[in-house]
Amino acid sequence: MQYDAKNYEEYIEMLEEDWRKEKLLAIRHMILEYAPELEEVIRYKMLNYGKDDHYVFALNAQKHYVSLYVGTIEKVENAESLLAGYNYGKGCIRVKKTIKIEDTGLEQFIHKTINMWRAGEDTDC
Repeated sequence: MQYDAKNYEEYIEMLEEDWRKEKLLAIRHMILEYAPELEEVIRYKMLNYGKDDHYVFALNAQKHYVSLYVGTIEKVENAESLLAGYNYGKGCIRVKKTIKIEDTGLEQFIHKTINMWRAGEDTDC
């Protein structure tokens, strides 16, 4: 889904009060807690996290899942095992209602991706 928001606050206000908002906020917290230096902006009608036009993640609530976009998933070491249980493609991780984020390797995947970005490796979305 697309949200015509100007900033994070407007984006969150536009979300329905359901499981998607809960999961999106949990993922957002994982990103910003580990990398407070990332700027949070609206690009392409979704939340984006990066600095100086180099974006590490994009985050969006879809109709049936929450999307976490990252440059290329296969660049992250052990991505396949960290993302076990998720439906994902080349650069999109789909977080569905039935996924318990805390029981998965998503947070570790986020940390590894941020560490790559901090080291100057290519992680652009």
